[in-house]
Amino acid sequence: MLIPLILSGGSGTRLWPISRRNLPKQFLSLAGKETLFQQTIQRARGLPDVAAPIVVASDDQRFLAAEQLQELGVEGASILLEPTARNTAPAIAVGAMQAIQKDPDALILVLPADHLIGDSASFAAAVARARPLAEQGWLVTFGIRPDRAETGFGYIRRGEALEGDTFRVSQFVEKPKQEIADQYLASGEYDWNSGMFLFRASRYLEELNQFAPAMRQAVETAFGKANKDLDFIRLDHEAFAAAPGDSIDYAVMEKTTRAAVVPVTCGWSDIGSWDALWLAAEKDANGNHLEGDVIALDTRGSLVRSHDRHLVATIGLDDVVVVTTPDATLVARRDASQDVKKVVEQLKAAGRTEHDLHRVVHRPWGSYDSLESGDRFQVKRIVVKPGAALSLQMHHHRAEHWIVVKGVAEVTCDDNVFLLSENQSTYLPLGSKHRLRNPGKLPVELIEVQSGSYLGEDDIVRFDDVYGRAG
Repeated sequence: MLIPLILSGGSGTRLWPISRRNLPKQFLSLAGKETLFQQTIQRARGLPDVAAPIVVASDDQRFLAAEQLQELGVEGASILLEPTARNTAPAIAVGAMQAIQKDPDALILVLPADHLIGDSASFAAAVARARPLAEQGWLVTFGIRPDRAETGFGYIRRGEALEGDTFRVSQFVEKPKQEIADQYLASGEYDWNSGMFLFRASRYLEELNQFAPAMRQAVETAFGKANKDLDFIRLDHEAFAAAPGDSIDYAVMEKTTRAAVVPVTCGWSDIGSWDALWLAAEKDANGNHLEGDVIALDTRGSLVRSHDRHLVATIGLDDVVVVTTPDATLVARRDASQDVKKVVEQLKAAGRTEHDLHRVVHRPWGSYDSLESGDRFQVKRIVVKPGAALSLQMHHHRAEHWIVVKGVAEVTCDDNVFLLSENQSTYLPLGSKHRLRNPGKLPVELIEVQSGSYLGEDDIVRFDDVYGRAG
């Protein structure tokens, strides 16, 4: 059984301000209509003899993963929730343990959810070449044939030839300096390290037990104590947090004697920066990639992206990145876009929220858009999906007014349950138990006006919740 193991954690800070903790790059549509996560799922589904995927996700992003799987009509997927980030080696280990429960001899195809692959046919052919090696007990990685001297990627040096354009790994190399990268490209002996792998689940755990036994033990304990929560499998927090955090390269691949590499040219990009997205994107005659409402005059080699109802105009600019969102704008030289993470670090240090949340925040029941805020008030636009409901909740520090602008909402306020139609409103006093539900077949939209001494999202006491968030 070939089981895709999709690693969907990560914050994607280098693609700020579009990518943020609550909506990172893997769940965004950056290159096509589907998100990078969905493209990864579809690419795996197109392989022969493939089973339902196993997804490893963070707790914060569990509903994003579940909803995007549902949009694709994927059935039978397992979603494992990491209580804390511990890097790729532990994440792959829990996925391997889940795969063995499905099939003791399962092969797992490890795929990061945030990569872009333009040539799915070449990727599928590479998987087909790798599969016999994995069945023979090799731990196979996929090396991307380099087309430039890139300093932002790790490299793999090919060793002796095995079979069918596959090779033993001679050496893993960290991100090199420019002159070293030039030498790697000229030699023809090196491939980029893609972070994609194929091996038997049991073989990976054997190697992990040999080279990182403490990690293997902690992950096994976390998996053994996992509990089912709706459609999710929650790993034990204490045990998983005790696992040493390390990448699969450091923990296993650089130490094993059975590492093999399959070189492939498939239009791959890790979309690790705005410059990487510009390289992978379609461009106009001036070398620009423009999205949204953009006017670019005397502008070349640039990526300019505006958000809805916001015009961006550039004049006389070359090789820049301009990205706007409702609450933040990034302007940078394209070759400096790797440093966006420094902006995120400053936002964190200042206690600001722009690295964490978008103005529009997605929830399992729908979304809310923070339209305006000031001293003791906040205004939100709330959209509730058909059949969905918010938790039964109360607030210690604020009261709320709800005005329905589209659809019909069912409102619970203490012991009263009633319907509100368009242009009708209600008042929810401070301390009241209340809930909003959409009983219809179309989305409900309403304006919420909050007033009180504290308006933070952590002032919510949940008594009941269909999404398992109560308590």
